[in-house]
Amino acid sequence: MSPPSPPAAPLAGDRRKRARGQDREILALALPAFGALVAEPLFLMADSAMIGHLGTPQLAGLGIAAALLTTAVNVFVFLAYATTASVARSVGAGRLATAIRQGMDGIWLAVVLGLLLVAALVPAAPALVDAFGASATAAPHATDYLRISALGMPAMLIVLAATGVLRGLQDTRTPLYVAIGGFSANIVLNALFIYGLDGGVAGSAWGTVLAQYGMAAVYLRVVVRGARRHGADLRPSRTGILANARAGVPLLVRTLSLRAVLLIATAVAARLGDTDAAAHQIALTLWTLLAFALDAIAIAGQAIVGRLLGAGDTAGARAACRRMVGWGVATGALLAVLVVAASPLVLRAFTGDQEVRDLLLPVLLVVALTQPVAGVVFVLDGVLMGAGDGPYLAWAMLLTLAVFAPVALLVPVAGGGITALWWAIAGLMMGTRLVTLALRARTGRWVVAGAVRA
Repeated sequence: MSPPSPPAAPLAGDRRKRARGQDREILALALPAFGALVAEPLFLMADSAMIGHLGTPQLAGLGIAAALLTTAVNVFVFLAYATTASVARSVGAGRLATAIRQGMDGIWLAVVLGLLLVAALVPAAPALVDAFGASATAAPHATDYLRISALGMPAMLIVLAATGVLRGLQDTRTPLYVAIGGFSANIVLNALFIYGLDGGVAGSAWGTVLAQYGMAAVYLRVVVRGARRHGADLRPSRTGILANARAGVPLLVRTLSLRAVLLIATAVAARLGDTDAAAHQIALTLWTLLAFALDAIAIAGQAIVGRLLGAGDTAGARAACRRMVGWGVATGALLAVLVVAASPLVLRAFTGDQEVRDLLLPVLLVVALTQPVAGVVFVLDGVLMGAGDGPYLAWAMLLTLAVFAPVALLVPVAGGGITALWWAIAGLMMGTRLVTLALRARTGRWVVAGAVRA
């Protein structure tokens, strides 16, 4: 007589328990991360709302300066991503002092890059504003705002690097609290400088710079306190700074390639005409907002996967990847439903031009249909970043750019409109990224255990 088979229920129960534990951890990291992600856009929104009351030339000048500043910050977002991965690995390996030491090296790199940006942007501000084709009335305001705001670049980059340190330490709540404090301070300071001291556009820039340095000071206090608690060295290390820079180069290539995709799309939309360009800008604004929700899950992926690989738990890293892909699909599906349901409101809120509305509606449907794909792409992007797989991400994004660019540029030639362009963006571009990232995830070559990725 054969012995009875062991009951399956406890195993299934264990799996469900592990899944619930993973879900709680993902939520605990992703929800605060989402709040912190919207901090910089809120800074610009607050500036826009206040400067908008000063006059149209002032607002136009802010728009040009903000576009340049946002591009600069986005280019150096690798300071957060690379630091998150390296710090999380050391945390998983139980080396907290090393983790904080690596984080400090990332912050020192941010200081160096920030000072270089100040040296480049301040004298180049008039030329950069002129290159954007600013009008004679808007150019002085854009130049003033850009020159003053450039002085805050070291603080902005310190915030990026320190955010990466805390994410790697599995802490996304502190960045949320700092973001809320910084946003609140920005509103108060802007109101004081713009209206109380009659500082105009320059006053708004000074208010934002002071808020950014305040945020940087809070982050540094948190990191320095942790360093002293665990005996980590705070002095700059040439070797550590260069190591952070090398880890950031592939992510910089990835980011520049992604920015090139968006710039090409905007240029093509402009060639289609003012109505198409207006519809494109609204769709891109909505796309960016949706990306914050998906990027929050990706940030959780960076922190969790980096920690698990640092602890040598390759099976756990794979399981976390699968679970987060499920979260990406589910979140993307939810966002798709929300976009469809909110489409009438979006059309009315963003434009009163019926022609723009008619063009925008099918674009919103394209955005909605592709959100589940975007969910998987963002999650896998975060997982591979957390694993330190930057070189692959760089090559994958370069391939995506090579596939997207000729198709997008052919849209006007082939007589396509803004909907065709958005099929190229949300369908072809995101589809290509899905294929390249999914193939990498399936091979398992990203699964490299250890405190440092060999």
